[in-house]
Amino acid sequence: MAAPVAAMAFAAVYLIVRVILFMITDHVWYEKALAFLLLMAEIFILVHGIGYFLEILSVAWTRGEFARKELPVESLSSYPPVAIVMPSYKEPLEVVKNSLITFYNLSYPNKYIYFLDDTRYDVSWDTAENMEAYKRSIEELCQYVGVDLFRRKWHGAKAGIINDFMEYLDGQAREGFTFYNYSRKVKRETERYMVVFDADSNPFPDFLEPLVARMEDSPELAFIQTPQYYINFDSNRIARAAGLQQTVFYEYICEGKASKDATFCCGTNVLFRREALKSVGGFDESSVTEDFATSLQFHLNKWKTTYINRVRTFQIGPEDLGGYFKQQFRWSLGTIGLLRKVVTTFIRRPRALTLLQWWEYFLSSTWYFIGFVFFIMMICPPIYLFFNVPVYFARPDFYFLIFVPYIVITLTTFYWTLKQRSYTIRDLMSGQLLTFITFPVFMKSSVLALMGFKGTFGITPKGTSRALPLRAMWPQLLLWAICLCGAVWGVNRLIYEREPFAGILVNVFWCLYHAAILSSIFYFNAPVELPGEAGEEGV
Repeated sequence: MAAPVAAMAFAAVYLIVRVILFMITDHVWYEKALAFLLLMAEIFILVHGIGYFLEILSVAWTRGEFARKELPVESLSSYPPVAIVMPSYKEPLEVVKNSLITFYNLSYPNKYIYFLDDTRYDVSWDTAENMEAYKRSIEELCQYVGVDLFRRKWHGAKAGIINDFMEYLDGQAREGFTFYNYSRKVKRETERYMVVFDADSNPFPDFLEPLVARMEDSPELAFIQTPQYYINFDSNRIARAAGLQQTVFYEYICEGKASKDATFCCGTNVLFRREALKSVGGFDESSVTEDFATSLQFHLNKWKTTYINRVRTFQIGPEDLGGYFKQQFRWSLGTIGLLRKVVTTFIRRPRALTLLQWWEYFLSSTWYFIGFVFFIMMICPPIYLFFNVPVYFARPDFYFLIFVPYIVITLTTFYWTLKQRSYTIRDLMSGQLLTFITFPVFMKSSVLALMGFKGTFGITPKGTSRALPLRAMWPQLLLWAICLCGAVWGVNRLIYEREPFAGILVNVFWCLYHAAILSSIFYFNAPVELPGEAGEEGV
């Protein structure tokens, strides 16, 4: 694993020299301001790049023992009761039906399945007839499959209904609680564990046994997180690219976090110890990413968490840009919203977590600032070419001597690590491109989160693929046009001005590079793939 170490060494040298040059270079205030923004963007990329390489090294050193350790099912001397809960908000009936049937077919013998219907029937979202028909269809479906149904007075979205349901399980029924015992089961004891699935989850029949065995063997564990895989991975461009983004997170980052006892809950495909969940007051209802926020509470209360890198569940990925942007906005809003709590808790209680745990929470809660980073990196080259405003105070020979090797080693290492998991370079580029063109969504959510905006919980649309109108993509298209114009103007300067040749040439290259990346939005805005496209071999 010499490549990650070399990349981090180049990054450290590059960063030190860049900071020194920024401090000693004398320029007017607006040049300094732009240079400072670019420097901050580069520092962000370098810090998160180092974080990724450290995850790789953690996985290599431990050989994945934290993420891959499983106990044989035979180690279960008994089968403690498990509650299988599926919160749902206006999900398509066919999606709900498929999920409930897979839950029913789980091989674990001592299971109780609960459908938590969080659909709001007290507000108008369709005609009264259609709303009543949907409500009745849910009841008929639960009765048909033999699944218990729970409803309550709406508050707190997904976190709220799970918390209310936990109170109901403990005999604390409140006004507005409605329970339908369609399973006709009589419980002899309260469930010890609770597994949470999204409404589109299709777990393998043996999902529970190894996880419960691990929980029984490790009483200090609050939850076990497992990965997810999009079932429409091979039939939809957005789902495929979004799924490939998930591979980076689940294949390496989660394994690395597990080695530091810093695994956080991802909201689905996760088995909780109910005792642990009650000890932290249930799910955090103040965040639209209640899973991430609640994970912090577990760690602050000295519970341990872990991750098992075995795909045990299929789900439906976002199928168009609109659905993907909506999903990413919700995730980024809640994650950055937790940053303030991470920082204030660190200041007040620095020893509440280990240094490595704080490091992981810092990386995770700041990642979505990548939207601003992408924007700064893309806008600086055109500014230089149009207005001759230097934002990079370094000689070209230093740039090529240090920065270029760092980029080459970083990208090579990134692609190599995921190549080991049988992903092609084309696949990985697809996931990166989709992240790149989402920068306006990340910028908006970052600003709103820092302003204290909580947002509302929304579902990702399923079963439909619609292209966005051009006006909905105006930030990407405007920046694309600016980069193209900057490249044309830069070529003009190369022909007629010649100097500084290296500076102009480098910025022309970056303009063309960013324009090419931004142009991928046209590809992703036609989300349904042609037959056979997904099966083509990449590089």
